[in-house]
Amino acid sequence: MKSESYWLALPGKTSYPKLTSDLKVDVLVVGGGITGVTAALLIRDTGKTVALVEKYSIGGAETGHTTAHLTYMTDTRLSDLASDFDEEHALASWDAGAHAIDQIRKLVERHQIDCEFKLVPGYLAEAANTKDREEEQDKLRQEAELAARHGFDVAYLDSIPPLGRAGIRFANQAKFHPIKYLRALAVQAANTGVQIFENSSVDSFEEEPARAVIGDYSITYDHVIIATHMPLQGNVGTLSALLLQTKLYAYSTYALEATAPFGSLPEIIWSDTAEPFNYLRVDRNAEGDVIVYGGKDHKTGQEPDTEKCYNELTRDLMALVPDAKVNHRWSGQVIETLDGLPFIGEAGDGQFLATGFSGNGLTFGTLAAMMASDYASGKKNPWTELFDPHRKALTSAWDYAKENASYPYYMARDWAKGTEAGDVNALPCHAGKIIRHHGKRVAAYRNEDGEVTLLSPVCPHLGCIVHWNDAEQTWDCPCHGSRFSGDGKVMSGPAEKDLSEIEE
Repeated sequence: MKSESYWLALPGKTSYPKLTSDLKVDVLVVGGGITGVTAALLIRDTGKTVALVEKYSIGGAETGHTTAHLTYMTDTRLSDLASDFDEEHALASWDAGAHAIDQIRKLVERHQIDCEFKLVPGYLAEAANTKDREEEQDKLRQEAELAARHGFDVAYLDSIPPLGRAGIRFANQAKFHPIKYLRALAVQAANTGVQIFENSSVDSFEEEPARAVIGDYSITYDHVIIATHMPLQGNVGTLSALLLQTKLYAYSTYALEATAPFGSLPEIIWSDTAEPFNYLRVDRNAEGDVIVYGGKDHKTGQEPDTEKCYNELTRDLMALVPDAKVNHRWSGQVIETLDGLPFIGEAGDGQFLATGFSGNGLTFGTLAAMMASDYASGKKNPWTELFDPHRKALTSAWDYAKENASYPYYMARDWAKGTEAGDVNALPCHAGKIIRHHGKRVAAYRNEDGEVTLLSPVCPHLGCIVHWNDAEQTWDCPCHGSRFSGDGKVMSGPAEKDLSEIEE
């Protein structure tokens, strides 16, 4: 068994140079994990000059020590978030996660990244040692109903894999190989003009002009994105930085990678409600199943026998899959916040930070990159107030749905929705429905003569998913109001093209 991350065992390595001269850029990104690399690429796409500095190597820190679940389900239970804030704020954090997963999907498709990205169902199971199963199941049932009311494709089930306990199924979660993804993303960033420097640690920050000192050289900037796991102080005051530190809690977490016979477990991502909770992902390849199993979290530095954590993980995994062979083991670290939501936003004049992602590092890290890009460009972002590092209490006057009744909000929500398998032959005349047909999401319509038309449900304007308007017999785009006839002909803009027809 190797004591190294399964992801970082990937052959090859990055080889970006060390900083060897002074630079001046519009935006400096500090940190070469998923937040930093994604932010650098997105910001560069806006036309700004960007430099990224990484203390060690791209992806070598916490991004390389993850278990790589992509889920909008937060570590803090939805019912707890709704109780601490309100339903709107709680569901907005899930919307943010869904939007981040969609951003990853789009980057994978746009740049043709071979990183094993795959949509899979996710599950939250009641813990094996639940004291009051009836109470826990009722709580899970209420959480599923709350999420479903707000448009997420979730369902409470009496029995979920792999152990047959009650829990919640979440459609269209995802998984990928985080290092394959990040390395490819860094290549794309460098190809677009981002200057990437490895083995380049920031020693200090100075003002007037704002610059980061890195060894014998410095990078002067207008904006800096602090994309380190635990944020650097930057140019904010010591008192302010210390105050933020009191709101962050570091936990160590442990993981195993094992191989098992083909079909030992369904291909899913999974966690339970134990404290600390356990989590699992299953990949399938030609040789069999690859299982990543994790848990046994504790506050960093407060567990004297860390070997026990690995032993208990191994015991639990072998009880689940007796034929599993453990090949790798590693530990990572997650940063928790007091209220369960991350801190993403402006920390000081010209300085943006992102931290406190809990167990959603890849999802919230991507979201933070999207928010950083908006920040550097002076654009409004729908989640600024929700994740504000300076938040004290979120106001009930914040109307997320009203404020964002356009592309960012609805596109994330519709991509998060599941698409049920459907039989086009069961579709009545004068009816339309989004279904999954032969593995593809389609907008199916049957006319008065019984003829069926299969269309792409993607609006050609900006890529939102159209909805069927039963009263008007039209396909309507919720983002910008385009409308199409049942057979996909554009009726009103801003779309200028018809919905694409799909051949049987």
